[in-house]
Amino acid sequence: MHIDIAKHIGAATREVARRTEGGRELRAVVASRDYSTTPDDLWDAITTAERLPRWFLPISGDLRLGGRYQLEGNAGGEILVCDAPLHLKVTWEFSGNVSWLEVRIARRGAGARLTLEHTMVFDDHWKKFGPGATGVGWDLALVGLTRHVDTGEASTAKAGMEWMMSENGQSFIRGSSEAWGAAAIAGGEGEETARAGVTQTSAAYTGG
Repeated sequence: MHIDIAKHIGAATREVARRTEGGRELRAVVASRDYSTTPDDLWDAITTAERLPRWFLPISGDLRLGGRYQLEGNAGGEILVCDAPLHLKVTWEFSGNVSWLEVRIARRGAGARLTLEHTMVFDDHWKKFGPGATGVGWDLALVGLTRHVDTGEASTAKAGMEWMMSENGQSFIRGSSEAWGAAAIAGGEGEETARAGVTQTSAAYTGG
C-alpha cells in the first residue's frame, strides 16, 4: 500500500473544540471528509458487521439502538443514537475510560460528507498528547474507509500495521500529527503546548 500523503492530509478538515458538561471540562476532535458514494452506502460501510472489518475492525454485539457493541481488541460501548443514514452516537469505552463518538453523514453534491466527533474528558493524557493521540488514529481509519469506498477492497489489520510502519505510513502519521497540532492552535491552545503534543504523539505512533 502506498498513498498520496498530501492528498489524504488535505482531504480532511480538522477542528478542536472546548466544552463543559456537568462541571467537567471536555475536549473534542472533529474531522470531516467527503466520499464518492451515497449517504446510504457510507452508512452501511461504517455500521454493518459485514463491512467494518474490511477497513477498520471486526465488530460484535447487539448492533441496534440501545444495544452494546465491541470492536475486536479495541473499544466497546452503548449505541445511544442510530438514525440511519444520518446520525450515529455511541459511548467509547476503553481501558476503563469513557468518551463519546458521534458520526454524522450528509449528502454533498453527488457524494456524501462524513463528520466524526470524538469527545473526551480533559485529563492528563490530553495534556500530554493533545488532540493528535485520538485524531491521528481517526485519520488513519478514514484513509482505510476512503480506500474501501473507492475500490471496494478489503484491508486486513496486519496489512494496515505493516503500512503504518513503512516510510509512507510513518510520513502520513507525522503529517497528521502536525495537522492536529495546527488545529489545536486554531482552537485556542498555546503554540508551545500544541507543539509539545505533536512531538509526543508522533513519537508514540512511530516509535521515534
